[in-house]
Amino acid sequence: MQEEDKLAFDPDAVVVSQRVIIEASAEKVWEVLVDFGRYGDWNPFCVAAEGTLALGEPLKMTLKNYLEPGGFFDNTEFFCAIDAPHLISWQAPWVDEWPYPARRDQIIEPLSADQCRYHSTDAFLGPHGIHVMRFAGPWVKRAFDDTAFALKAYVESKA
Repeated sequence: MQEEDKLAFDPDAVVVSQRVIIEASAEKVWEVLVDFGRYGDWNPFCVAAEGTLALGEPLKMTLKNYLEPGGFFDNTEFFCAIDAPHLISWQAPWVDEWPYPARRDQIIEPLSADQCRYHSTDAFLGPHGIHVMRFAGPWVKRAFDDTAFALKAYVESKA
């Protein structure tokens, strides 16, 4: 299989969270998103995270398992885009032992000095992406929606 096929994008294999308006600046939202050590304070899906914000560096996460009540699992992805305070992205690469690459984008759109809009996406890539979407899409959507609303509540409580 050619490298470009391993990471092929299919618009039908993308989860998009709810878009939320946050009554705070994009910079304040960014500060919360890159404070990985505090994810457990506010994030109901990614309950722990550890990493150095730099392209290519790993982000080690503990994620809530929406398919197993009370369950969690570890996941490591790698930073692939950083555009403060607008975009932070990480991705799971294709590896032959786990050929399910994906890319998560978290987008902050400034609306004014004290208001922004946030949402996230997860693109399941490659030839298996549509199958991952059918299996995991609904719970990933729920996890990302939960995260968006929790981020809004947390940031606004600190404003």
